[in-house]
Amino acid sequence: MARAQRAVESSYPNPGWVEQSPADLWNSQLAVAREAVATVGVDDIRAVAIANQRETSLLWDRHTLEPIGPAIVWQCRRTSGVASRLAAEHGDAIREKSGLTPDAYFSGPKFSWLLRNVPGASDLAEAGDLAAGTVDSWLIAKLTSGSDHAGVHATDTTNASRTMLWNLSDRCWDDDLCRWQGVPRSILPEVRSSAGEFGETAPDLLGRRLPILAVAGDQQAALYGHEIVEPGSAKCTYGTGAFVLAHAGRDAVPPPRGLLTTAAADGGFAFEGGVFTAGSVVQWLRDALRLADSAPGVSALAASTEDSGGVTVVPAFAGLGSPHWDPDARAAVLGLSRGSSSAQIARAALESIAFRVREIVEAMEIGSGPIDELRVDGGMTASDVMMQIQANALQRPILRPTIQETTSLGVARLAMQSAGFEAQIERSDDRFVPDGDLEAQFSAWTSARRAVQRFARETAPEIAREAGWSE
Repeated sequence: MARAQRAVESSYPNPGWVEQSPADLWNSQLAVAREAVATVGVDDIRAVAIANQRETSLLWDRHTLEPIGPAIVWQCRRTSGVASRLAAEHGDAIREKSGLTPDAYFSGPKFSWLLRNVPGASDLAEAGDLAAGTVDSWLIAKLTSGSDHAGVHATDTTNASRTMLWNLSDRCWDDDLCRWQGVPRSILPEVRSSAGEFGETAPDLLGRRLPILAVAGDQQAALYGHEIVEPGSAKCTYGTGAFVLAHAGRDAVPPPRGLLTTAAADGGFAFEGGVFTAGSVVQWLRDALRLADSAPGVSALAASTEDSGGVTVVPAFAGLGSPHWDPDARAAVLGLSRGSSSAQIARAALESIAFRVREIVEAMEIGSGPIDELRVDGGMTASDVMMQIQANALQRPILRPTIQETTSLGVARLAMQSAGFEAQIERSDDRFVPDGDLEAQFSAWTSARRAVQRFARETAPEIAREAGWSE
């Protein structure tokens, strides 16, 4: 019925660091919410739902709602040193309790870094005046705050399960996980079901009070938006990164090797694997290499050549996530010759993302059985050439829904469930079936990825120390 969007800028104060402004996160969301509400009319809106970028972590004063320091974005690698020590000292226990592999990706080490490095943060925590949360908690607090009361400090199970502080089986903040990461339980939000009540918006924000009836991390919201509520299906969301989730049933079970177990928005669980750089690779081609003026321009450039001409890209701008978990790996462009073209580099970049998704899907099948098709959503899926490359890399169909805002659709369905009525939304899919074979290219790419990892293991620790990447 209405759509509004606005970019949120990121900053990169040091190599490997990624930050956003808490104020920008809030102001951008309030602005687009007001724009959408104005189009529809507030009287026709029943509830608010929130889907958020997961793992991004921030602190704020519990009473004044003033942010304490920056928001550390999920891609940020500043806590790699802490994560490595956690893996060495408590890795098996962390995986058993949280379902996660210790990595700088997750929120716990980010909270700890902010507590230690932002002036005054630890004092506020000791006084009981500090709140810590992911972006959903920050938005809930701001939306529900009024002149006579502070905002609600809450999150949902899907976001809690991405902090490395939440015990999946016991469904609570875990004392050991909090102690090992130096995060007091007192600063963490109350955890609620994804479909439920999270307070009401202040009346001056959107025109009248509206209940917040659903919250879910973006990837779990997309899984629900694709109506995947039982094992046997998987989806991939292509945003800044690319994330593959498959439903894992109603009980917390160990994930396939190299993958994660996480909470699903329907109260069950999901297996997950993440490619940390996907859409950001296209941004790099556009902004840094200036191969095209836009993301569609990059897609058109890749479509203008039949193959990558032996060029191979390893998309490890933020290390390699599932199933390798190699934080020291760095991106590379290999196989260049004097005849290599910008079109071949663009095509090789798209192929590299498709190959990383293939690695995750294959790892997922080892633990959860065959995945006959992959449902997709996110900005990159607008590229037909990318979807065809993905189908050829996987050798199975790709289903792209005509409603592309699957994340928003998923969390809206949860809010409808909370409000007591079912959504009657007809859906249809564009289908991409394999029309070529990228097996030889995948083999060459795998060799290149291994070479990059070997080089990183031999050189990255020394380079990282000199650059100040790890603590």
